[in-house]
Amino acid sequence: MVRITRVYTGGGDDGSSSLVDGSRRSKSDQRFEVVGCCDELNAVLGIVAMEINRLPSHEDGGGSKTIERVQLVISSALKRIQNELFDLGGELACDPEKIPQYMVLIGQQQSDVLVEEMDAWLLDLEPLSSFILPTGEGPVAALHLARTVTRRLEREMVRLNNSEGENAVSKISLIYINRFSDWLFIMSRWISKMLVGEETLWQPLGKRGAESGVAEMLQKMRQNDSQLDDI
Repeated sequence: MVRITRVYTGGGDDGSSSLVDGSRRSKSDQRFEVVGCCDELNAVLGIVAMEINRLPSHEDGGGSKTIERVQLVISSALKRIQNELFDLGGELACDPEKIPQYMVLIGQQQSDVLVEEMDAWLLDLEPLSSFILPTGEGPVAALHLARTVTRRLEREMVRLNNSEGENAVSKISLIYINRFSDWLFIMSRWISKMLVGEETLWQPLGKRGAESGVAEMLQKMRQNDSQLDDI
């Protein structure tokens, strides 16, 4: 059991920090970049969990029973995932040859569960006819942010493999994070569907017509304000 009595130690005042095995590296080291991305992702998921719990319990935005279902499903999934990301962060904070024997690593089972959940959510969804813009209400917008952080974490993990060798990050961890990005995307679509939210589809530039901007809109608003002042 971890016992933390004091967070500040002063040991990192010189710009270095310790890996799990006790070895010290610069805080700018690529392995710490990976660990930091993993931590950042977990923090964004905390915001998603907050937004899920803040969903209204009344009819606006969906029936109360549907909202309760979304809260139960997503909160349960996120609680598991946040623990798994802590596990992954501990693994990433180790030289792979010095991982403690007591540490249980992310494995194929965790990746398989992600796939099973995606398949279950997809049963409720229609196929996409275009890409989706990263927007939406509450938890949906936050999930799109989490998805982009996940992809950055994946890139940093690959970069670590490139700099320290292909075994610097386990293959199953890379698979897990790759699946996780898709998991977040499908989860966001499922939440939108359950809460009767609209997905904003991307329209290619060639189909959007001439771009007029909002200058004319602002001009009309000022004219209306002026007319109101004259009354």
